[in-house]
Amino acid sequence: MNLRPALLSLMLAWAMAARAAELPDASHGQLLYDTHCISCHGTQVHWRGQRLAHDWPSLQAQVQRWQSNSALGWREADVQDVARYLSDTIYHFEPGASAQGPTPALSRLQALP
Repeated sequence: MNLRPALLSLMLAWAMAARAAELPDASHGQLLYDTHCISCHGTQVHWRGQRLAHDWPSLQAQVQRWQSNSALGWREADVQDVARYLSDTIYHFEPGASAQGPTPALSRLQALP
């Protein structure tokens, strides 16, 4: 009995599951946004002319900023999920490589007093 095809299939499935776990989850982001943010941030805040989110890094930085200001204690994955949700539904920013970790803008924001 040759186990090689079964083993390869199992390894491929594991690799795909691991990759999916790394990607931001927009549905989780929507739940967090609807629970913690929508009461102050209706859609008009996202469409205003003076918005602070102009690209993926600045969107991440703003999500990080407001969750911190609200003392929500989100993990980095939660910030990514909310940013993904907002990008998918409103901003349509391309996350690129920065979607997998903190961005320079986010790092600078976290260093502020």
